Amino acid sequence: MPPKQSTSAEGIEWDLSDLYDGPEDPNLKKDMEEVVERAEKFRNDHRGNIETGELETTEFREMIEEYEEIMEQVGKISSYAMLYHSVDTQDPGRGALLQKAKEIQTEVKNDLIFLELEWQSLSDEEAEDYLKADELDHYKSYLKHWRRYTPYMLSENEEQIIESLQNTGKEAFKRLFDQTTGNITVEFEYDGETHEMVLDQALSVLYEKDRGKRKAAADAITEALKDENQLLNFIFNNIVQNHTTICNFRDYPDPMTPRNLDNRVDKETVDALMEAVEENTDLVARFYEVKKEILDHDELFDYDRYSPLPGEVMETDFEESKGKVLEAYDEFSSEMKDVAEKFFQNDWIDAELKEGKRGGAFSASTVPSVHPYILLNFTDKPRDTMTLAHELGHGVHQYMARDQGALQQSTPLTTAEMASVFGETLLFEKLLDEVEDPETELRLIGDKLQKDFATVFRQVIMTRFEQELHRARKEKGELKSDEINEIWLKANEMEFHDSVELREEYGWWWSYVLHFVHYPFYCYAYAFGELLVLALYDMYKEKGEEFVPQYIDLLKAGGSEDPKDLLAKIGVDITDPDFWQRGLSVIRESVERLEQLAEKTGHA
Repeated sequence: MPPKQSTSAEGIEWDLSDLYDGPEDPNLKKDMEEVVERAEKFRNDHRGNIETGELETTEFREMIEEYEEIMEQVGKISSYAMLYHSVDTQDPGRGALLQKAKEIQTEVKNDLIFLELEWQSLSDEEAEDYLKADELDHYKSYLKHWRRYTPYMLSENEEQIIESLQNTGKEAFKRLFDQTTGNITVEFEYDGETHEMVLDQALSVLYEKDRGKRKAAADAITEALKDENQLLNFIFNNIVQNHTTICNFRDYPDPMTPRNLDNRVDKETVDALMEAVEENTDLVARFYEVKKEILDHDELFDYDRYSPLPGEVMETDFEESKGKVLEAYDEFSSEMKDVAEKFFQNDWIDAELKEGKRGGAFSASTVPSVHPYILLNFTDKPRDTMTLAHELGHGVHQYMARDQGALQQSTPLTTAEMASVFGETLLFEKLLDEVEDPETELRLIGDKLQKDFATVFRQVIMTRFEQELHRARKEKGELKSDEINEIWLKANEMEFHDSVELREEYGWWWSYVLHFVHYPFYCYAYAFGELLVLALYDMYKEKGEEFVPQYIDLLKAGGSEDPKDLLAKIGVDITDPDFWQRGLSVIRESVERLEQLAEKTGHA
């Protein structure tokens, strides 16, 4: 076990007492018992009422409101168990609580599934009569969205069986993945010093200036992943097969269909997005060719992808990062800044590095009656400030959307990334405005472009990897690691062309990516959100202060409308393939600016 790692975020831990005051809180036990009883009573009271066609619209609304209350109660239990477990995935007691919460959630869902099925069983004419009623206006978008799943739903008994088996299937493998990766230790020697650290901190070394240290860390990460590969490979194969099995049962036309349905976006829009990105991968190659000249390297390797360019960007500690982010938010909207500040004032953030803590970062919306919580692994690197701005964007969005209620607070993933990326953009533009030195401007733009490439091009490439992984698993059966490695390398080479040499060692790096396990086909939503925000920020520069209240209204709407309809209100048409080019043109301008700065500073 590596020694406890000390960073400026030491002691920055969240206080979950707004949910429950510990696993022994009698309110937690009470809610666990009560929510099961409420769900059973709801089923007994309302099952069959919609199918009769005689349910009054007022009664329908009262029924949906009661359903929403039950979903909020079970959501509070699940949120607490997930957050409590995420800071120590090795603790059996925390794991047991998480499992119990999942089992309660399954029991409740199985009791309530009749409501969705009965609503979907109505004819279009019968459903439309309800949707026209003023009493159901608040839930109209939600009810319409439910009906999109109609062709793929099974019988009530079949739905209950699938839901019940997931706790020993997909959900079990997700937990096993978190525990496995959370326990990975990376150890390497460099320059006479031994380094031992958790995986997230080792990955952060790839952003350091010292090339030898980056390579040593990258090689050690590969070895650590190979040591766990037998288990990680097994997890991946089973997650993919589970997804394929469910898709076959439901007769989905494509393995991405369930994700697209959840995201409230059609296949044509997603295809247009991904194709537009792939048509512009020359931007990635252009950047890395310039980077090669700037760094005076004959060749760039996988461990050079995130290396910094020349120019000083001061590292900041947690308090300084907090100040920078809040200031950037305040310059755009004092309302956004005031909400973001609550996360620091009320201990809604856990940023300390811990052994066994879940990797990466996230903002959990929890439930409208409480507030979001943010998890970070803060390593005192400059990029951590951007991560803080990103997750606070999520948190502000989730907090502002609370009035939409438990059923409509959360947005689909396509617009979920909007606020987070916008928060990053506000911070970046502020930092850039303060720069006077061309070398520092070169560094900032270079860092931002590398982040843009990771968020746009890399995420599309990762989606292509998933598509090929699912296809190969379906055709060949259980895949060996070297087969997955080959798929991973081939997909990633599409991004870089010949500008970066991806070594054979990099082939193992698919195995730590959480999204492939937890959220199949999530990744394209990052590209969607990034290009959307680049276009929105371009609109902000055109409209000025007029844009601010329009954007705040987008956040407050949460998931109460489809992305297409919500964004149409501010003049955005996401179904237009040309729309994505607006965001890509912003990236192209940044690449051109970097090339100019490289010449101006004598690096090219």
